[in-house]
Amino acid sequence: MVGEVCMDDKKEMLLNETGSELYNALDKPFDFVEEGGKTALICESDHAVRENLGAALEEMGYHVTKATTVPDALKSMRFHVYDLIVAGESFDEKGSDEGGILDYIRHLPMVVRRNIFVTLLSTTVRTMDNMAAFGKSVNLVINLKNIDDAGVIIERGIADDEAFYGAFKDALKRAGRL
Repeated sequence: MVGEVCMDDKKEMLLNETGSELYNALDKPFDFVEEGGKTALICESDHAVRENLGAALEEMGYHVTKATTVPDALKSMRFHVYDLIVAGESFDEKGSDEGGILDYIRHLPMVVRRNIFVTLLSTTVRTMDNMAAFGKSVNLVINLKNIDDAGVIIERGIADDEAFYGAFKDALKRAGRL
């Protein structure tokens, strides 16, 4: 119970840091993205990984925001719903499944969450392990050993996701629920 109170206080503190009274137009990640433009948020503490991923995603046509801290990522997410979020497991509370970006994403309303493709960077889980991805509430896992192929892996993961959920999302659109 005490741990829960501390975790709730910590979440509240992070969200308060990104509160609307602290709004700064410079924190807004994109003033304009053309129709059909894709956006990505990289949440990774390792500079080299962050830069390599950024280059790969830009090559894929994404407008990229790179967050170095959890509060930076939450500020970016407050004003924009990203198409793709790549989060390193070490970015959130030194690998914790509680708090931070992954917890924030887990608690998004489903109508918002189903439109975000979430990729977890891991040192312990193998690349494209679907059961591990399901267990961590992400769409795709990439092991850092395969980071040089991240662009190709993400493209394949997104294609698989679209093939699997395409009919479902079309039905939701026709019903006016997406």
